[in-house]
Amino acid sequence: MTRKRKAIAVEPGAKARNLKRLRRVEGQVRGIQKMVEEGRYCADILVQVSAVQAALQSVSRELMRNHLRHCATEAVHKSQQDANLVFDEVVDLIYKHQR
Repeated sequence: MTRKRKAIAVEPGAKARNLKRLRRVEGQVRGIQKMVEEGRYCADILVQVSAVQAALQSVSRELMRNHLRHCATEAVHKSQQDANLVFDEVVDLIYKHQR
């Protein structure tokens, strides 16, 4: 069972930007679904899929930035063991983020 963890801190502006982007992405995905249902031109659908992917990448970068500024920094100041765990976590996140 995965324990529920909370962010050490979240910058209010970043949170608001991420939520706005995610709401927009949600609408775009619904739009893509409708395009597929209607049998729209594949290239037009792919353009919309690309826009969603870019928006999600933007959210991901913002979350990574917040994680490094707050959560990782806190762990580094806590103990060497916590620092090592968060370093490994960040490396894994970077590789997952690149895919």
